[in-house]
Amino acid sequence: MMHINRLPGSSPLRLSASWLVMPALILLAIFFLWPVAQLLTLSAYDSAGSFSTANFRRVIETPLYVRVLTVTLRISAITACVSVLLGFPLAYWIARLSPRAKTYVLLFVLIPFWTSYLVKTFAWMLVLGRTGVINQILGTIGGGPLSMLQGEGAVIVGMVHGMLPLAVLTMLPVISSVDNRLLQAAQTLGAHPARGFWLTHVPLSLPGLTSAWLLTFITSLGFFIVPALLGGPQQTFLAQMIIAQIQQLLNFGFASTLSVLLLVATFVAWFIYDRLFGMSTLSGGESAPRSHGGLIRASGRLILRICADVSEFISTALAWVLPGRLRQQMMPAYGILVLFFLAAPTLVVIPIAFTSASFLDFPPAGYSLRWFEVYFQSPLWMTATLNSFVIGFVSALLATLLGGLAALGLAKSDTRWKGVIFALMLSPMIVPRIVFGVGLMYLFARIGLIGTRTGLVIGHVVLALPFTFVTIAAVLKNHDWRLDHAASTLGANRLRVLSRVTVPLTKGALIAAFLFAFITSFDELTLAIFVSGGVMTTLPKQMWDDMFLQLNPTIAAASVVVFLLALTLLLLAEKAGGRRAR
Repeated sequence: MMHINRLPGSSPLRLSASWLVMPALILLAIFFLWPVAQLLTLSAYDSAGSFSTANFRRVIETPLYVRVLTVTLRISAITACVSVLLGFPLAYWIARLSPRAKTYVLLFVLIPFWTSYLVKTFAWMLVLGRTGVINQILGTIGGGPLSMLQGEGAVIVGMVHGMLPLAVLTMLPVISSVDNRLLQAAQTLGAHPARGFWLTHVPLSLPGLTSAWLLTFITSLGFFIVPALLGGPQQTFLAQMIIAQIQQLLNFGFASTLSVLLLVATFVAWFIYDRLFGMSTLSGGESAPRSHGGLIRASGRLILRICADVSEFISTALAWVLPGRLRQQMMPAYGILVLFFLAAPTLVVIPIAFTSASFLDFPPAGYSLRWFEVYFQSPLWMTATLNSFVIGFVSALLATLLGGLAALGLAKSDTRWKGVIFALMLSPMIVPRIVFGVGLMYLFARIGLIGTRTGLVIGHVVLALPFTFVTIAAVLKNHDWRLDHAASTLGANRLRVLSRVTVPLTKGALIAAFLFAFITSFDELTLAIFVSGGVMTTLPKQMWDDMFLQLNPTIAAASVVVFLLALTLLLLAEKAGGRRAR
């Protein structure tokens, strides 16, 4: 719990600060908690409106749904584990770089993180396809074409590619905060470097690792883009079945039952994490005291010792085979390989966007701006792009305002409901988007917001709110409140203190939160599938429709536009952060 020193007689400030959270909570109550709760109640009623357990019996008695749930849980868990295992060494390497080198390397992590899931998945279709990049390389060396799409391996590759940046960015702050002198102290006491790493650095980094696993697992549960485009019938996810129940059968009752399954899996994972570590670790806070005692004791310490023994043996063996300089280059080489894995699919899409052919092929047969002309001259594409920009800007502005006020109110308040409020603010990040999208569609259908810009803005603000809140709250934890108090004692009112002291000192976090919210909105497809319609479509929705209706290089041109947008916003955020650091 954070303690803030206040001047005597500041209780009215605490009272008013608590109310700053109310606008965000009211928005979440009306447009998140209520539609999700309504959706879940539908699972307990039949088509006639009578209470019934028929939907749940159908799930239990039908092997197909049990298998789909098992596939969803298994692939999501594998994705989370692989993302953390691949991301931890990368995050550790980045944390040890100089500030300047760290900035450049993080760009290669953030670019794929901010690139649209549709773009990334489309890129993997080009890489893994029967005439894709890998099979073309195999053909040049005499290898036969491999069927890599429509399988579990392709789904896992695509999902890991999407989740790996999230895992790295979640682990990096915790790993960077570990004092490297502890590892040096262990070595001076006679511990092998590998053993010291596993028994000192890894336990202290554990909250970051577990947070990364939780976020990637929960996010993976709601995936439908990757399994739909890269997988086959055996890799169907629960989210795909929910979409089918709504769009093809208009069966809200059974769709809500499937949503309950997703929510139960999510809340079980969340509950276990909260009992072991506490939710505050997700925003950069310290882990709960029970975390290390609950997880590392007994079996946890045994696993760490086994890893230490194995690592020490391998390190000793490599010392006999490889010279010291080559061993020192192994970590940078690993980091470069992982960064190439993150960047390679996007680099395939860019040349294809400039092809002169009428089909997707790599490398392109010729180069032309033909498909960019088709993109920019198409009223359908331009309308979708304009809608995404307008909705993204308005949603980001509102989400930053509401999230900033909530973070400020929570930071300046000592209310005993702090934990509950924090959980409510994070709830849209916890609940799978597919569940929220169906619930919002059910609500909007009755109040006339389907196919409207207002409806999309409301949904996008709800989804972006947790990210803006966490981003700003993390900075306010280190804010020197004595500066605000000093301004107050010199006669400045609360509004002047906020505009002249608090906001300028947290400007970097506000800009980062706004850009994060904009990308979240601009890349959002789930809500667009359910609550958009007619001319009120977005760029991700238009790309999604074209992937099934007319797959041509126009999608690659649109993907380049989205990529350049993400890159531009990322550079703006980096420039703002650098200016703030100076």
